[in-house]
Amino acid sequence: MKKIVTIGEVMLRLSPPGNQRFFQANHLELEFGGSEANVAAALAYWGMDVSHLTAFPDHELGWAAAGKLRKYGIDTQFIAFLPGRMGIYFLEQGAMQRSSQVIYDRKDSAFSKYNGEGMDWDLLLNGVDCVHWSGISPALSQEVAHLTLALLEQANARKILVCGDLNYRSNLWNYGKAPHEVMPKLMELTQVMIAGTRDFKQCLNQDFGSFLEVKRKVFDRFPKLDYLVKTDRESYSSSANSLAAGLHTRKKAFSSRTYELTHIVDRVGSGDAFAAGLIYGLLHLKPKEAIEFAMAAGALKHSVPGDVLTCTLQEVQELVAGEGNGKIKR
Repeated sequence: MKKIVTIGEVMLRLSPPGNQRFFQANHLELEFGGSEANVAAALAYWGMDVSHLTAFPDHELGWAAAGKLRKYGIDTQFIAFLPGRMGIYFLEQGAMQRSSQVIYDRKDSAFSKYNGEGMDWDLLLNGVDCVHWSGISPALSQEVAHLTLALLEQANARKILVCGDLNYRSNLWNYGKAPHEVMPKLMELTQVMIAGTRDFKQCLNQDFGSFLEVKRKVFDRFPKLDYLVKTDRESYSSSANSLAAGLHTRKKAFSSRTYELTHIVDRVGSGDAFAAGLIYGLLHLKPKEAIEFAMAAGALKHSVPGDVLTCTLQEVQELVAGEGNGKIKR
């Protein structure tokens, strides 16, 4: 069994039922989710040994969030419980030509103040095959940026594969640092990067004319980088998208099939499902098979409400094999 460590904030998700607007809603539905924890949950659902590194407020909401992670099969022994608040995000699901909306309320959360003091790195990383991080965490605070860097340094010292989803989000960088002042150090310690041209422009403060230019310059700048991964989404409406992905090494490129996604149920977390599929694929499969598995996982997430992909390995593998026809299984 492969062992994975993920790091990142878990938030309370509050959403109007169905496709209601905030203005219409009389109540909000509650979920817990966060990008990296979504990755952890999918991998745990597939039978991996997964630990999540985060911090929760030491009260009922924090305890409930930890309980939800345990329900997915995630090891929560490395979670810190601290004074502070729970990060929240409000999601209004779009439909047809109306876009979905997300409103964050996560400033000064318990996780944003967590620096990992006293962490037993040997215990956390013993036998670990892969560490996963995203650009969301170092965007939250200097403390979390330092914690993420420390984790990646410890992983590299133990020759553990590091996967990073750069995931640039402009509205999160509010503590006095720009992405290009923080992200390059983390990227130097990362062997698998999931990112598009815009992510690299912001994280490196550099213009690129095309993704081919990105590929050439990023592989030159980061000698430890083995895989560069990019998804391509075409949005026809909130309910209909097409999706494909490519995996690039220094010498080869592998492309997935394109999925035409109609009647989308919930797009949130689809990138995290893709990242989970990529990690699973790279740990178990050849590169071409890995990108197909990742893309199938990402496509399936659009059919599942909530933040987390809860589809079995068999369901993902069936879609890879072209058997995802929606027929009733009896």
